[in-house]
Amino acid sequence: MTYKVAAFYQFAALRDFRELREPLRAICAGLELKGSVLLAHEGVNGTLAGSVDAIAALVEELRHGDLFGGRLDKLELKFSQASAMPFQRLKVRLKKEIVTLGDPATDPTRQVGVYVDPADWNALIAAPDTLVIDARNAFEVAMGTFPGALDPGIERFGQFKDFAARHLDPAKHRKVAMFCTGGIRCEKASAYLLSHGFEQVYHLKGGILKYLEGVPEAESRWRGECFVFDDRVALGHGLHERRMEQNSDE
Repeated sequence: MTYKVAAFYQFAALRDFRELREPLRAICAGLELKGSVLLAHEGVNGTLAGSVDAIAALVEELRHGDLFGGRLDKLELKFSQASAMPFQRLKVRLKKEIVTLGDPATDPTRQVGVYVDPADWNALIAAPDTLVIDARNAFEVAMGTFPGALDPGIERFGQFKDFAARHLDPAKHRKVAMFCTGGIRCEKASAYLLSHGFEQVYHLKGGILKYLEGVPEAESRWRGECFVFDDRVALGHGLHERRMEQNSDE
């Protein structure tokens, strides 16, 4: 059996996020989905796998069902496939943030950078006045990235604000373009930079996954593999899975 995998998120004001947990878990369990979903006051972030019909039912519920009441009408979605179930169980968890930056003043529900469609990304990052930043962790960058992108050298996303304070200057870096796996980290990072005086901030809509899904390999500037946080480990162009062998001494 081939499984369909849905990676999704949206920054949205969910004051009742605690009350949403059990109903959402019940819906996912009823559809026999596995994976993880994070709920917080700022929105939802998840990756779930199951049958094609089950994923379709989930998306319909998230976007149009009574549980969220239309608050996820701008849900960012990426679909891929897995030859085996890539998750061991279902988890729906409550968090302070759906992606942890640790800066309460950063609010992506109020302002974010300019979304850049994958088809327009190559031209943006080729411009000489654009500072391109890979907003992912260092081990992810090591597996693949866009050549010339700045690696912040962070171990977790919460360190991005420290990197920005040390190495970024709104007076010097007037045009910043960021990317990450699915779009959520660079979207939040764009909100952070805007709140700290940066004026031109762009981020790749849908992240690397949407780029690899839609941009033909012959036109792609991406090099390497894209790490994903499930048993498939990495995806390549067309979102084909690249299972990687573990070293025997690990």
